[in-house]
Amino acid sequence: MGEFNERLVEAGIMLAGEGLHPSSRGRRVRFDPGGRHTVIDGPFAEARELLGGYWMWQVRSLDEATEWIKRAPFPPGAELELRPVMGMDDFGEAFTPELRAREQHLRELTGSSD
Repeated sequence: MGEFNERLVEAGIMLAGEGLHPSSRGRRVRFDPGGRHTVIDGPFAEARELLGGYWMWQVRSLDEATEWIKRAPFPPGAELELRPVMGMDDFGEAFTPELRAREQHLRELTGSSD
């Protein structure tokens, strides 16, 4: 996997990537009616539905991401999900100029203004 990550970095598409601890070290928070919250400590039963790690890639298309992931050294039976990150334009007219300015300000504060 290290060699694959190196190829992603060399190609200039890998922005971030980390493995995650198992669900036994995690917690879920459910937002209940009336402003209450239910906190559930792991492990969680549906292990096949859990996120084990992530990559953030900057590619031109979902097709390009698919071609890259096909090269990853995962064992037979492994399954990965590819999803685009939402941008401001994905919210349409609901994302008013005021909300866009606020979001841009937050991005500048966090150093992610691209």
